[in-house]
Amino acid sequence: MDLLQQLLQVSAQLFKHLSELPPDKERDDYLQITERLLDERGAIIEKLQQLEVNPLPGHPFEMQLRELDERIRKRLKAQKDEISTDIKNLHLSKKSERSYVDPYASVRVMDGSYFDGKK
Repeated sequence: MDLLQQLLQVSAQLFKHLSELPPDKERDDYLQITERLLDERGAIIEKLQQLEVNPLPGHPFEMQLRELDERIRKRLKAQKDEISTDIKNLHLSKKSERSYVDPYASVRVMDGSYFDGKK
């Protein structure tokens, strides 16, 4: 099979996979499949870059591959943003949980001490 045809096939699989957002419980499996497809795609792109002549310009698959690449990048960025938002929310919930456990942890009071400001 031609390398460009393989790249188109793997890119289409990745795009289809990224189209379906998983529930939170299945996110780990989803991310593993995404990583595997990205690795496959990266390996094919490396093989294409090692060729002396770039077969992509003027090839019938060129427009499809460029469009798929742009859409894949957008979906990956959206998923990255979603994951970073989830991480921020997790940190906030941990912080608020700690404030319930020890509500006076952030208070810096030196009881029984007196500092004279005059010299």
